[in-house]
Amino acid sequence: MSARDPDCPLCQTDGGTLLWRGPHLRLIEVDDPDYPGFTRVVWNGHLAEMTSLSTHGRDLLMRAVYVVEEAQQSILAPDKINLASLGNMVPHLHWHVIPRWRGDRHFPDPIWAAPRVAAGAESADWHARQARVRALLPRYRDRLVEAMNALLWH
Repeated sequence: MSARDPDCPLCQTDGGTLLWRGPHLRLIEVDDPDYPGFTRVVWNGHLAEMTSLSTHGRDLLMRAVYVVEEAQQSILAPDKINLASLGNMVPHLHWHVIPRWRGDRHFPDPIWAAPRVAAGAESADWHARQARVRALLPRYRDRLVEAMNALLWH
């Protein structure tokens, strides 16, 4: 059984909508209306740093991050994908995989920066694009599950 921290939100909850769970890690959909497809790859055990993992664990975690990135690229077709492993607020090992589009509220800044476009001030084209991306989310989720299940067998 993996180590848990009673004060860590990622030890006590999934951290979002669970898309896939394996023995070592899980994929979580982040509920962020500005960034459909925003996914976290969360290590199940409570560790703060990549170097706390074995070489095999590091490889497995990064392969999962790449699975998510590939699924976002092939299905959601963002202009860019941001990868981040911060853990400053929640020091539990996890990666943010964030599809980004020119014209999103923060582009080209990180999503944690002050928005460049106020909520509700987005263009009609932006809203249409977001609707198209949201329509692709079921296919994206299915691809993640298939790819993660395949990853376990290789």
